[in-house]
Amino acid sequence: MNWQNLYRDRIQTAEQAVLRINSNMRVFLSGNCSVPQKVLEALTARAPQLSNVEIAQVLTVGPADYVAPEMEGHLRVNTLFISENVRAAVNDGRADFTPCFLSEISDLFRSGRLPLDVALIQVTPPDDHGFCSFGVEVGVTKPAAQAAKLIIAELNPRMPRTLGDSFIHISKLNVIVPVDYPLPEVHMASTDEVTERIADHVASLIPDGATLQTGIGAIPDAVLKRLKDRQDLGIHTELFSDGIIDLVNLGVVNGEKKTLHPGKIVAGFLLGTQRLYNFVNDNPIVELHPSDYVNDPFIIAQNDLMVAINSAIEVDLTGQVCADSIGPRFYSGVGGQVDFIYGASRSKGGIPIIALPSKLTKKDGTGMSKIVSMLKPGAGVTTSRNHIHYVVTEHGVADLYGKTIAGRAEALIAIAAPEFREELREKARELKYL
Repeated sequence: MNWQNLYRDRIQTAEQAVLRINSNMRVFLSGNCSVPQKVLEALTARAPQLSNVEIAQVLTVGPADYVAPEMEGHLRVNTLFISENVRAAVNDGRADFTPCFLSEISDLFRSGRLPLDVALIQVTPPDDHGFCSFGVEVGVTKPAAQAAKLIIAELNPRMPRTLGDSFIHISKLNVIVPVDYPLPEVHMASTDEVTERIADHVASLIPDGATLQTGIGAIPDAVLKRLKDRQDLGIHTELFSDGIIDLVNLGVVNGEKKTLHPGKIVAGFLLGTQRLYNFVNDNPIVELHPSDYVNDPFIIAQNDLMVAINSAIEVDLTGQVCADSIGPRFYSGVGGQVDFIYGASRSKGGIPIIALPSKLTKKDGTGMSKIVSMLKPGAGVTTSRNHIHYVVTEHGVADLYGKTIAGRAEALIAIAAPEFREELREKARELKYL
């Protein structure tokens, strides 16, 4: 039987497809902007007939009715990164959180530690050879699909066809649900004076010929805008957004000096607007790969002059970074921060950066320092003090690598908000850091 016949024979509606999902199954849900919306809606509608179905996911974009309070006992999310739409459910105890490096999530599925009964995915229609592209989300979705016993796939002609290690043959799809809807869009973040000053300092650390890991958000977007005078930049990153398109069009990002995958923009997934989806569609300079490859620190380290730019919730005076919780309340997850901070630190000439505002201004106008004497009780250490190199705020750059605790404390106090510096110095003396 040729693949065209298989394709026709396996077409079902979303409502028919989810009849294959039974109680006590573990179901992987493709995430980011590739959430299979119609199949997920059908599963949510079927949920009252099911019990104890676990939905394993990473980061999802869009509505999350499947994690609403009335889903208790029917559907329960187990997320490996906490996105905004499931954060309340995790902290209310209605959903679970499994901490894991992004580079290691694939192996949880492949090894059978988290066996998958079903994978719900979204892909492009097949090409002339019967291969579908995973589009904007290859990183975790391809390994999950390879590990699952059953694959239910939405085929969406609006999904961009991305290249790289990003394909699955139509014969591997057990159930095919044709759909046609636009992908969600994630727009570039707004900026402010603090963000602009942070971006100035970060950009000053980036040399010609560097390879960048830069994600989505106000700081990465602002940094990219400051690199138009650089030459021969490359991209190796877990995700990228619209911000790199202008640099490619200007010839700034060309990958010619990359020591791994020269000439290629390498990523695991994409978050952006329709402009980005149009840019990556069938674009041979863009390659998407599974995250166990893209985020492997020993792969990352093969890029000379690797620059990793990551954020934090707070940093203590010894260099410990908390980026995934506010005290004991979970906020996000480790994601790829440690993968890239460590990978960049092992790179020849690598530059690992943690960038954050020096303070958080509350709604009542009062402020809290994000450079702290000690992390909040219950806060998680995302990046250890042993991994840290550069910390950047709007007040400057602290180079901590190879420095004593006293040296670190002084460097971090110098880039803290001025109104908190004396208090931090007093705390440092009490702690015998100074």
